[in-house]
Amino acid sequence: MRIAILTSGGDAPGMNAAIRAVVRAGSQRNWDVVGVLEGFRGLMAGDFQPLDSRAVGGIMQLGGTMLRSARAPEFSGAVGQEAALQQLAQRNIDGLVVVGGNGSQRGSLALSRLGFPVVGLASTIDNDLWGVDVSLGVDTALNVVLESLDRIRSTASSHGRIFLVEVMGRDCGYLALNAGIAGGAEIIAIPETDSDELDLMVELRDAFDRKGYAVGVVAEGWRGGAAGLARAFAEAQLDDNAPRVRLTILGHVQRGGTPTYADRMLGTRLGAAAVACLAHGEHGVLLGSHEGRLRALTLEQVGSRQKDLDAELLLIAQTLRD
Repeated sequence: MRIAILTSGGDAPGMNAAIRAVVRAGSQRNWDVVGVLEGFRGLMAGDFQPLDSRAVGGIMQLGGTMLRSARAPEFSGAVGQEAALQQLAQRNIDGLVVVGGNGSQRGSLALSRLGFPVVGLASTIDNDLWGVDVSLGVDTALNVVLESLDRIRSTASSHGRIFLVEVMGRDCGYLALNAGIAGGAEIIAIPETDSDELDLMVELRDAFDRKGYAVGVVAEGWRGGAAGLARAFAEAQLDDNAPRVRLTILGHVQRGGTPTYADRMLGTRLGAAAVACLAHGEHGVLLGSHEGRLRALTLEQVGSRQKDLDAELLLIAQTLRD
């Protein structure tokens, strides 16, 4: 067997652990493993790199991906997909492992439909892949957001201000909801509930009047984001004692840095499982964590369904607001 692995879309902590596991599990079976640089763009261009156990030594604790990542919108068309298949055929590649999120796994599905053996690994801090409880990178991202909220709360209470913190997640409010609950946020604004702007401003002001400060968490996919809410709040405060609003957009700091134990282990388990799937002739699947165990979902299933947030967590967020 000769297999390839690529990382695509947004980088996520733990990707390197997955790469390492694929290479070393493949080597144990005396397979050749090659890395594709810069995701589907590199796949279309034929940018391949041989990988062995030594090449992936010392990478598990590193953030990002040693194979690099890139957006490749041209891969969504027939011309790009045919170019990728030609590159795989020229190098006698028997199977491909794709580490990435929704967009990346749509690419996996396209190749699978064309008859090429593909195994996807769920990796996105947005955590928006259907059928997967926690994707690779989510645990690290949540801990980064939580640490940031704790630090910001110290400043908010010291200066008597309102802070609005925007977190990533694209159109999914998972990061904002979970970090907001665990971080004790006074308000949580996510696209799934489409909270009313005026209601959020009233809640923030009430919390400030009670405590002398307030911290709100806003998902980037919510309406105008945290910047829009901060602007509206500032414009609505007409009295002389109105609290000052400060905006913090965490941005890509959530995707970088050292992966946690959970993400290193999840990446390792996913990578080893991907090799086992290909060895047993199982492909056209996405591997992800569900109820603490790995399971394989068909790429067709994942690509046709949308993940919903946990209704219980939504209720908890409403119940525990301070």
